[in-house]
Amino acid sequence: MNAILEQSEYLLSNTKLDFKRFLFNQIKWSNRLIGIKGARGTGKTTLSLQWLKQQDLPVSKAAYFSLDDLYFTNHSLKEVVTQFHKEGGEMLVLDEVHKYKNWATEIKNIYDIYSGLKIVFTGSSIIDISRQEGDLSRRAVIYELPGLSYREFLSLKYNIELPVFSFNEILNDAATLKKQLPNAFRPLAFFNEYLQTGYYPFMMEDNESVHQKINQLIRTIVEYDMAELKDFDIRNAKKVLQLIYVIAQQVPFKPNLVSLAEKTNIHRNSLNNYLHYLEQAKLITLLQPAGKSTAILQKPEKIYLHNTNLLYALAELHVDRGNVRESFFLSQLNVVSKITMPKQGDFFVDNKYTFEVGGKGKSQKQIEGIKNAWVVKDDLEYPVGKELPLWMFGCLY
Repeated sequence: MNAILEQSEYLLSNTKLDFKRFLFNQIKWSNRLIGIKGARGTGKTTLSLQWLKQQDLPVSKAAYFSLDDLYFTNHSLKEVVTQFHKEGGEMLVLDEVHKYKNWATEIKNIYDIYSGLKIVFTGSSIIDISRQEGDLSRRAVIYELPGLSYREFLSLKYNIELPVFSFNEILNDAATLKKQLPNAFRPLAFFNEYLQTGYYPFMMEDNESVHQKINQLIRTIVEYDMAELKDFDIRNAKKVLQLIYVIAQQVPFKPNLVSLAEKTNIHRNSLNNYLHYLEQAKLITLLQPAGKSTAILQKPEKIYLHNTNLLYALAELHVDRGNVRESFFLSQLNVVSKITMPKQGDFFVDNKYTFEVGGKGKSQKQIEGIKNAWVVKDDLEYPVGKELPLWMFGCLY
């Protein structure tokens, strides 16, 4: 076990505490069993290592284990944790749990046996904790980590600190929020950069290769993470990648499932399941019609790529600006609200608020006569009446 403890010590020594994701301060770290889900590349590992480092304990008491490490091909998790506990271990971060067979059952058993041991585990956004064997859902408190908001991007890359705006504040007190912003702040100065490359924290490593890394990330999710799903046939991975590509060239995509099945050679009966898996993996977003059930097998009204960085990474030609606006709005607001597609307007939020998203020339015409309706524009710096700046929705978390 010394080898993985040494790895843990090395990773902790290289973990920085100067920037923490918003979720860090929302997690109730006092709970004994905590799960953090999220898409690849959003920073789950860094967040959990930061918490572990702040405990300021020797690695014999607080350690990090990645369950996709080769070490666990020859050693069971329960065996390793038993030894760790016997030698005085108190806190564990278990990363990439979905790569370890029967992970939920073993973590449940460890939790029940070692009452003095605190565990934080991370896994893919694809995993459904409630469906895991061992009834882990009753024991673990689960959080989900999205990619960077526009606010977090500004903090991480440019040390520009903005407050978090609540949804209601943006709707009802947006003009007052301006007073909370830094005096010299120009809200649109870095907005296009965020839209193209700012969603994933790895953009800090090398901004020029972000789109290449995103393409690699997509392939890894489909070929590596989705392979863990019981109902996913890994032989269809190439077809699923083709499905993403077809959607990317037509977003926002109004799906004709028969045509889509023909283009990708995916059986019609499997297509809805695969769309659902891609949504769980945070590669696409399925927009359902307002007022209807959100059952997995229901045909979505529209399909979007999950965030604007995916749009730019997968675009062969010019990226449609209208699609970028809508995708940004959807990606940011989805973290805090439920969004569906109304009969009038672009988005219906929390079954109450209607939004039309556009540019400089967008008028109130599409939402005329609708109660609780706003126009959201990407060229506005600050609100004007019932017109709201698109960038402000990047400060929701």
